[in-house]
Amino acid sequence: MNVDIFIPTYCRPAALAVTLTSLIAQTYRDFRVVISDQTEDSNPVESGEVQAVLRVLRAHGHAVEVHKHLPRRGIAEQRQFLLEQARAPYALFLDDDLILEPFVVENMLAAIKEERCGFVGSAVIGLSFIDDIRPHEQKIEFWDEPVQPEIVKPDTPEWERWRLHNAANLYHVQKSLGLTQKEQRKYRVAWAGGCVMYDTAKLRNIGGYSFWEQLPPEHCGEDVFVQLRLMELYGGCGIIPSGVYHQELPTTIVDRSHPADKYIIGD
Repeated sequence: MNVDIFIPTYCRPAALAVTLTSLIAQTYRDFRVVISDQTEDSNPVESGEVQAVLRVLRAHGHAVEVHKHLPRRGIAEQRQFLLEQARAPYALFLDDDLILEPFVVENMLAAIKEERCGFVGSAVIGLSFIDDIRPHEQKIEFWDEPVQPEIVKPDTPEWERWRLHNAANLYHVQKSLGLTQKEQRKYRVAWAGGCVMYDTAKLRNIGGYSFWEQLPPEHCGEDVFVQLRLMELYGGCGIIPSGVYHQELPTTIVDRSHPADKYIIGD
C-alpha cells in the first residue's frame, strides 16, 4: 500500500459522507482510509450515510479504520494522532468537507514521486466564487525546474502566494491556461490547505505535529507551520489543475487568533 488517506472529522456526518464518496471513483486504488472522529456527544461515523459509503470502499478492497479520538486537544494533536497510524510511504491529509475529482490522488502521488519533495498540495476551490474573477490574486509561479528547498516567511513577496488559493482563483487560472488533468503543472506555494500529500518519512523527520503540546487547544496554522519547515528542508509545491472543491460549510475552528507559530519554542 502506497498511500494512507487521513481524515480528521468533527460533527459533520453528511459532509464526511460526501468526502468519502469522492474516494470511491479515484483512478488510483492502492490506499487505506483512516478516520479520526472527535465529536463528543454523537458518533457521526455511525450515521447511515457514512456507513453506506464505508461499505462501498471496503467492497472495493480498501482497508478502512475508524478511531474515536477523545478528548479534543486541538487540530495539531488530532493530526499527530493520525500520523502515528501511518504505515504507507505517503500520507494524504484530507479535510472532512471536500469533493475530489477522480484523478486527484493519482496526480498527487505522481507529483510527489517525481519531485521527492516534502509535500504536494491540491488547493481547495470554492465554486460559489465562480463568477468572482480576481486578476490581482491570480499570479502563479510555476516550477519549470525540479522542486527545490526554499525559505518562505511572512511579510515577504513569497508569502503573498497564498492569495492564489482564495475563492475560485485557481479554477480561473487553470481554465485560462487550458490545463487538464493530463497536463498537470507544479507551482510555488506559501502553503496549501485541505488536501495535502506528505512524504511520511520526511514529515516524521521534522517531528510531525508533535509540537501540539506547546499550543492552546484552540489554535490554527498547524499545517502552515509544518509545510514551511518541510519546504526549507525538502521543498514543496502545489499542482494545477487541482480537482478539489470545498463544500463551503462553516468552519469548525472558529477561533483563529492563536496561530501555531506564535507558541512554538525555538522557532
